[in-house]
Amino acid sequence: MKYNSYTILMLLSFLFFKATAKEKETPAEHLLTSPDRSVELKFFQKEIANKEKAFFYQLSYKGKPVILESKLELQLDNHLSESAMALPVDKHKNWFENLQVTGVQRLTKDTTWKPVYGEKKLIRDQYNSLIISTVKDDNPNYLMNIEIRAYNQGVAIRFFFPENAKGTYYRIMSENTEFNFAPGTLAWKANWAQAPYEKVALENWDGEAERPLTLELKNGLFATLIEAGMVDYSRSKFKLKAQNSLVTSMFTPVDLISPVATPWRAILVAETAPEIAMGTDLILNLNEPSKIKDESWIKPGKIMRVMSQTTRDAFENIDFAAKRNLQYILFDWKWYGPAFSFNSDASKVAIHDFDLPAIIKYAKEKGIGVWLYVNQQALLMQSDSLFSIYKKWGVAGVKFGFVQSGSHRWTAWIEKAIQQAAQNHIMVNIHDDWRPTGEQRTWPNLMTAEGIRGNEEMPAATSNTVMPFTRFLAGAADYTICYFDSRIKTTHAHQLALAAIYFSPIQTLYWYDKPALYKGEPELEFWDKIPVTWDETKVLSGRPGEYITTARRSGEEWFLGSITNTEARKVELKLDFLPKGQKFVARIYHDDNTVNTATKVGIKDITVDAQSTLKLDLQASGGAAIWLHKK
Repeated sequence: MKYNSYTILMLLSFLFFKATAKEKETPAEHLLTSPDRSVELKFFQKEIANKEKAFFYQLSYKGKPVILESKLELQLDNHLSESAMALPVDKHKNWFENLQVTGVQRLTKDTTWKPVYGEKKLIRDQYNSLIISTVKDDNPNYLMNIEIRAYNQGVAIRFFFPENAKGTYYRIMSENTEFNFAPGTLAWKANWAQAPYEKVALENWDGEAERPLTLELKNGLFATLIEAGMVDYSRSKFKLKAQNSLVTSMFTPVDLISPVATPWRAILVAETAPEIAMGTDLILNLNEPSKIKDESWIKPGKIMRVMSQTTRDAFENIDFAAKRNLQYILFDWKWYGPAFSFNSDASKVAIHDFDLPAIIKYAKEKGIGVWLYVNQQALLMQSDSLFSIYKKWGVAGVKFGFVQSGSHRWTAWIEKAIQQAAQNHIMVNIHDDWRPTGEQRTWPNLMTAEGIRGNEEMPAATSNTVMPFTRFLAGAADYTICYFDSRIKTTHAHQLALAAIYFSPIQTLYWYDKPALYKGEPELEFWDKIPVTWDETKVLSGRPGEYITTARRSGEEWFLGSITNTEARKVELKLDFLPKGQKFVARIYHDDNTVNTATKVGIKDITVDAQSTLKLDLQASGGAAIWLHKK
């Protein structure tokens, strides 16, 4: 075989690169970079005290520090029999203490998958990974792999216990993964899933921070701490360990049997806030592919709640939904009796003048699906049969209400309930203090979830500008957008825009509203036309607590939303994402106090193209919605 000079040069370069890469690493130190080499994680083991060794990691982005030297640690408390191959009796034993590294494996993956619905048509799953095999106390039954992935968006770490023929059991008391930051780091902290956010330094915290937790670093970078794949475990929030130091805080211990993995601890990193807001792929990629073979029955859509639960009101709402291009109506709690009572039977209607079979039949004739609210008490008592009953009725989805969350028990229960619903072709919306960790990829019948300070609390405009950079990084959220209710603390154009900014494949509109409140407001055309699942999404500009502008494409049409906090703001939108050489009409729905309607929303059309820049004057607590379609 003959080699030309170019081939020889390439071979020499490759051998030099491999040698150089090996020289960078020692048996106790390993470097992992993202495919685009912007993210670099250093993993190492070192002696800390009394010849005890521990594992640490550091993270940087384009040469700038993100996570300073931080420790990895699991505390176990195994009191099982010797036949179960448990650890010796030693309360809260640090599993990582003097673990021995037995092997290191490097893998690369680059695939693309298509979600049933989402913020984009295709999702790329590209990363480099490092798998570090370890053994505990020289015992071949005590094995663990440290799995690390480096994406262009950030990194993820988890601990995997391989299958053992003798069935090793683990009782994990705490998972103390540290996140140490440089002084001056600020966090957008919420103490629970529906709590307000506040921007605070990493010092003198009360309580724990919900996840995702977004941080603004002193060097200008943004980072978000995420929990992913939390399906057989207990929820972990973040607590302050010391000044500028956070650590995971598990809600309860967990009891596991190998093979099993802990949830992923992921760190998103970006140079700008819009880039962080566009990092929603990562949490999905850290979960397993869909386990639903036939996904054809999963239908995204817009939904409104029927405020007065009578047959007549239901028919009026169905007619309104059909005219306004909604796909579903929801009957909220108490339709089957007192929601918090175990004596209430969710397979029977308990209120007067509510002919549910006739309502479902009429809705089907109008092309509208029906969702039912069911509280956790009824779900606990009846979920083995309830979903099959609803399937026979022709019910499209179930909204889980007042679910308990956090503990290992309730995590396992919710995951089972989602799967039971899927077996009966029932879509799911989970409300109250629960947040997803990416399991909607595995079970895409999980359409949306609350876990957000939405219009049940009527938050101010500033709160709304925080959500895309925090809560929505966990996945779709059911904010329950309103329009006519007098308690709204924003302008009506602000509420219109939320439908484009906030992603939810079951998007609740008109939450506290009734059909009778509609007076022909022309701007509601925007909600009539907007879809809920997208081919492409771009966060054009923004900063948490200040403003955000998001553009989403479905086919050849774009829908944009721009909102500001309680301060008026001028926003310029470059439309360079439009296809070049094509003219579009930008229909802008904006706040206008001169308009002779109660909602004070004006409409104007402007011809634009890829060279155009739209200039928006946003009122305090205001916004603008824009529909771009071909001229």
